[in-house]
Amino acid sequence: MSSGDDGESSGRLTGIKSALRVVPNFPKPGIMFQDITTLLLDPKVFKDTVDLFVERYRNENISVVAGIEARGFIFGPSIALAIGAKFVPLRKPKKLPGEVISEKYVLEYGSDCLEMHVGAVTSGDRAIVVDDLIATGGTFCAAMNLLERAGAEVVECACVIEVPELKGRERLESRGKPLYALVESQFERRS
Repeated sequence: MSSGDDGESSGRLTGIKSALRVVPNFPKPGIMFQDITTLLLDPKVFKDTVDLFVERYRNENISVVAGIEARGFIFGPSIALAIGAKFVPLRKPKKLPGEVISEKYVLEYGSDCLEMHVGAVTSGDRAIVVDDLIATGGTFCAAMNLLERAGAEVVECACVIEVPELKGRERLESRGKPLYALVESQFERRS
């Protein structure tokens, strides 16, 4: 479910949602891009976003925060530092030096691949996967596959925005993995 059962969280979530912007027809015609860069311009809202994730995971014995390139890199390292976990970048092909493992996947407007360093996670690690948004869930599933192949237990997937119409949550739940999303997508155009 989305975050925010108490009044303080609700106020922070309202601030987060109002700081987001929708960019029509980006990166392709017909896509209503949910832009988090406007959220980053407001230090209080940016901090509130990170704090909500930290509050959720602080006492959950998470040892790995895996961030999906590129916007998972914005939130993941701050969360990892605050909860005392290591940050593992999950990158596009040929961006990581050294030995990697790869996972190909299909997303809502094409296909792609994620890579992770061999040895970045080990058996017994408890991981969360972080990104800015979940649409169909394909990228999150690829990330989970990489981490699980290396022996980690994926505890949960987390994102700022969920696009419920694309059923990514259901895809994760069908694999037994919960999703923590701060807000649902908005489709009104904001400048």
